[in-house]
Amino acid sequence: MRHGGKILADQLAIQGVERVFSVPGESFLAALDGLYDSGIQNVVCRQEGGAAMMAEAHGKLTGKPGVLFVTRGPGATNASSGIHVAKQDSTPMVVFVGQIARNHRDREAFQEVDYRAVFGTLAKWVAEIDQTERIPEYVSRAFHVACSGRPGPVVLALPEDMLSTASDVTDIAAPAPAPEGVSDAQVTAVAAALAEAERPLVVAGGTLWSQETALDLERFAGAWGLPVAVTFRRQDHMDNRHANYVGDLGVGMNPKLGKRLQQADCLLVLGSRFGDIATGGYELLDPTRPGPKILHVHPDPDELGRVFRPELAIAADAGQMISELARRNGPGKDSWADWTEAARAEYEAWGDPVETPGAVKMEQVVSWLSDSLPEDAILTNGAGNYAAFLHRYYRFKRHGTQLAPTSGSMGYGFPAAIAAKLQHPMRTVVCLAGDGDFQMTLNEFSTAVQHGAAVIVVVANNGRYGTIRMHQERHYPGRISGTNLANPDFAALARAYGGHGETVADGADFAAAFERARDAGKPAVIELKLDAEMLSTSMTVSEMRALGEKARG
Repeated sequence: MRHGGKILADQLAIQGVERVFSVPGESFLAALDGLYDSGIQNVVCRQEGGAAMMAEAHGKLTGKPGVLFVTRGPGATNASSGIHVAKQDSTPMVVFVGQIARNHRDREAFQEVDYRAVFGTLAKWVAEIDQTERIPEYVSRAFHVACSGRPGPVVLALPEDMLSTASDVTDIAAPAPAPEGVSDAQVTAVAAALAEAERPLVVAGGTLWSQETALDLERFAGAWGLPVAVTFRRQDHMDNRHANYVGDLGVGMNPKLGKRLQQADCLLVLGSRFGDIATGGYELLDPTRPGPKILHVHPDPDELGRVFRPELAIAADAGQMISELARRNGPGKDSWADWTEAARAEYEAWGDPVETPGAVKMEQVVSWLSDSLPEDAILTNGAGNYAAFLHRYYRFKRHGTQLAPTSGSMGYGFPAAIAAKLQHPMRTVVCLAGDGDFQMTLNEFSTAVQHGAAVIVVVANNGRYGTIRMHQERHYPGRISGTNLANPDFAALARAYGGHGETVADGADFAAAFERARDAGKPAVIELKLDAEMLSTSMTVSEMRALGEKARG
């Protein structure tokens, strides 16, 4: 006989879970007891939003569901931000939420929430385990659903009396391996369609990639002479230094790459849902109008034809398709040589730094990181204009080195960095954050200190919510409302938490500051004091305001 919490912990061990993220609550005390001697690390966090983002980042980095435990009511709703990231980013994740006792239902008891209603549109599946003896069944299904088709989050509610009840139940084994492979007919159809194209473009995206898939993509693109673009924040899907890599179809994309997307007569979309971000808000390509021939490979058949009509729709893992295409002979490297070489030249030109004002220049900081960090260093970020410098100037060299939310969630980068450092303690992990972005989850600094996650946070401090200020100046020039920030001394705050903290007011001092932060062997913050005029990779505040005023007449 085991109580429900012990049964649950045993199922997690069977699923291969080695680490969970949590904020403790009285609603799942039996589960905490079950974890006590399970051998599973319980990373206790400071707020459920940060814990959820850590679990999501773990899933994104490992390809296995990140596991989260939160308490009922406020704990669950705090976690919703990270669950939303997992949904939009197609990341496998399993969330366990404490729940009121079963005999208190439907009385609006203390912290009572209908989780099926709250998370019904955020998760792939939401359920409540009413019977202790069914815990193995529900957990098995949760891990299957989280990883199948288009991966995503699953939420299981755990009534506290169900967890504390003892039962004699049989464990269920971990999911059996699924046979892999695409048919010869599918590969032949893709190859034939590409061979007919005059201006083809490969668009790589989606989740659950591997270094092997990234290398296969290089071999395929190189042998066939194809240009490869990646989708928003999937820049580690291919070595950015490769001659066939031509940039990212993301927020603030290279306008010349956007033009090539419009000019392409055939798109091979591998793994990506291919939506509004990749198409510039559907302005570069409009799903209601005729466009290029689209060959769409995606693991979830429900995504095929959901937005754009594909000429060829293949429900398959992108990695399997890429692997098979890499073994095929294409028309030859010279077939599209001019098209591919021109796209690559435009990408390289886009990477030439545009000088921004001030003594500390983001383009120089990011370029230094790109040139100086080990190739396996992991870079994380949340949302904000500062991230555009990373997208534009950093060269990702291998898979598994970029952790960023395609959902555009602020506050993501720091907890993601903690999760990455716990998973890969010997690798350099750098979080690039804005001043507003960092303050969303900086309370997790004590989590990093407690668990020995020696991440380095580079805080771009320009005293404002820069992205919103940019849009504000464009649409309502000079009418500043709600975008200025009063910030703490970030370096002093890091030291108060027990970490390492420095402030850089001159860009010439950054390299030495970074080396000291890395050598400190503990969580570190390097605060960059940016010029108030610095706004984006190519515009100052004054320039954006003048543009807005001109547009308003």
